[in-house]
Amino acid sequence: MKLWVGLGNPGAQYAFNRHNVGFMAVDRIAADHGFAPWRARFHGHVAEGRLGEERVILLKPATWMNHSGQSVRAAVDFYKLGPGDVTVFHDELDLAPGKLRLKQGGGHAGHNGLRSIHAHLGTDGYGRVRIGIGHPGHKDAVAAWVLHDFARADQDWLDDLMRGISDGAPALAQNDGGRFQNAVAARMAPPPRRGRPDPAPAPPPAAPGPEAEPDRSPLQRLIDRFR
Repeated sequence: MKLWVGLGNPGAQYAFNRHNVGFMAVDRIAADHGFAPWRARFHGHVAEGRLGEERVILLKPATWMNHSGQSVRAAVDFYKLGPGDVTVFHDELDLAPGKLRLKQGGGHAGHNGLRSIHAHLGTDGYGRVRIGIGHPGHKDAVAAWVLHDFARADQDWLDDLMRGISDGAPALAQNDGGRFQNAVAARMAPPPRRGRPDPAPAPPPAAPGPEAEPDRSPLQRLIDRFR
């Protein structure tokens, strides 16, 4: 069994914030793979389903971001899971928008949701799906950046990224991180079309020129001079 946690803040006003991209990811997985409806549990909301032969519990903590660990701990205790069974989907300032990386263990890098999970699990041994949202350029602007909606110009790549995460979810459930990331990459940068190249366009017809004068014999040219 796997526990996949999407991080975000509860409430419709935060639904499209950059900070809520973890919620967006698990929502997309649940919708595309026929998970059971979301229901309230563990200070959050859960949806259960299968990816291949692996049973997966999706969790969206309903606490504020900086208390996410409370919800994760409750689910871990109930299902008797270890940190290695947990994967957290979260926004990542240190990755460019649309980039995605996997990580197992490590520090929280100042992310309040991860900081809370660290504190409640007492370990950093869980997995992470780090979803790039970019950095505003100055640390004083970070709070406003993460709590602001994605721009309209971001919608195309964001949709492709969510599709890629969903495409790769069965591979991630099987601990095949390489195949998972390949599925995301295929959505973000589709391979060139294969097959016969389009024929080169035909050159335009030459512009018509003056008719060439037929060759004339010396005698004909002499006669022409006296006409």
